[in-house]
Amino acid sequence: MNAALGGPVPELPVDPEESLALLASVALPHQQRGDHPRYFARVPGPSSFAAVLGEWMGTGFNTIAASWAGGSGPATIELVVIEWLRQLMRFPKGTEGVLASGGSSASLTAFSAARSTLGAGVVYLTDQTHSSLPRALRELGFTAKDVRVLESDDNYKMSIAHLERAIAEDKSGGRRPFMVTGTAGTTNAGTSDPLEEIADICAREKMWFHIDGAYGGPAALTEQGRGYLAGIDRADSLVLDPHKWLFQPYDVGCLLIRAGALERCFSMKPEYLKDVKAGAGEVDFRNRSLELTRRSRAPKLWMSMRTYGVNRIREAIQRGIQLAEFAEDYLRTHPDVWEVVTPAQIGVVCFALKNGNPEDHTLRAKKVSDSGYASVTSTVLKGQTVLRLCTINPLTTEDDIIGTINRLAGRVE
Repeated sequence: MNAALGGPVPELPVDPEESLALLASVALPHQQRGDHPRYFARVPGPSSFAAVLGEWMGTGFNTIAASWAGGSGPATIELVVIEWLRQLMRFPKGTEGVLASGGSSASLTAFSAARSTLGAGVVYLTDQTHSSLPRALRELGFTAKDVRVLESDDNYKMSIAHLERAIAEDKSGGRRPFMVTGTAGTTNAGTSDPLEEIADICAREKMWFHIDGAYGGPAALTEQGRGYLAGIDRADSLVLDPHKWLFQPYDVGCLLIRAGALERCFSMKPEYLKDVKAGAGEVDFRNRSLELTRRSRAPKLWMSMRTYGVNRIREAIQRGIQLAEFAEDYLRTHPDVWEVVTPAQIGVVCFALKNGNPEDHTLRAKKVSDSGYASVTSTVLKGQTVLRLCTINPLTTEDDIIGTINRLAGRVE
């Protein structure tokens, strides 16, 4: 690829048709196909066509969403999209937000704002928390003593008993409990922490409650998903990744957060921006995160929500939940081959070979992925290597799932 795409610096013009052909035939095919119906690894990113059109419009207009004076139209679209997401997630009126590149940057933004609001202290998470969250805390200066990683319970959820014990220990030791980070849909198993109970504890202890719903949060748009995620609307801050289960092209993350927290943390007023100060009802998004020059990520969300309607998006999310349940049911029809390790929960199911070994799971996943039929990965749950399917693409069929599981079992060459 380097030989085909590189070479000397092109001092003179090159035929753009030739360059486009190289992009299409050499560069761009060599990447994960996260929008393919049989991409079951990690968390897929099935992108919708209407969202692509919105993205193209934003790029074609060289859209910027940094200040009201520099882009009141793009800023308004972002405000509208954030308000729509606030309503869909049933957050309180007045909740604010900002669009970011994804869950990693959105969580870092939330942690900065939370610390600016409440001051520093001890953070509580679990061994199933996404790895980007402790990384964000570390980069913000939280030490190992500031971050309590609690062992999850037998269902891979935060243990309320462990949480309360850790808080009590820190208080008795003169340390200040600051924040609990719950998960609405773990990447490993699709499990959701007991959000209602955590919210009660945070309210009692006057702690910040952050929820990582990067992949699983949109499940709350469905009746079934809201049952899994009860209490998600009680968070002080919530992260969503629309480029996952809201069917957007990469990249777009969303942070919903209590009013005023972002600008208290990030607002800046340098002399060279004194002429672009927002007035009443206007928003300078440069004051809601670390990004100053920032493209508009909102047009694609706005375009797709208007084009398809939220009900169709809701049906697509429900389809992903049902596909994982179908996969679990199919696995259970072959009890001589498979053991279901974690039941289907908001689009994820984990399973293992009966009498299998860790290397066997990894090798079988690699064999299926290398075949080009499907992309599958293994993961580790409390020391046990398992296979995992994430089924959030609404274009996935039951035959796709059957074919993948049969190939993992070695039944199809």
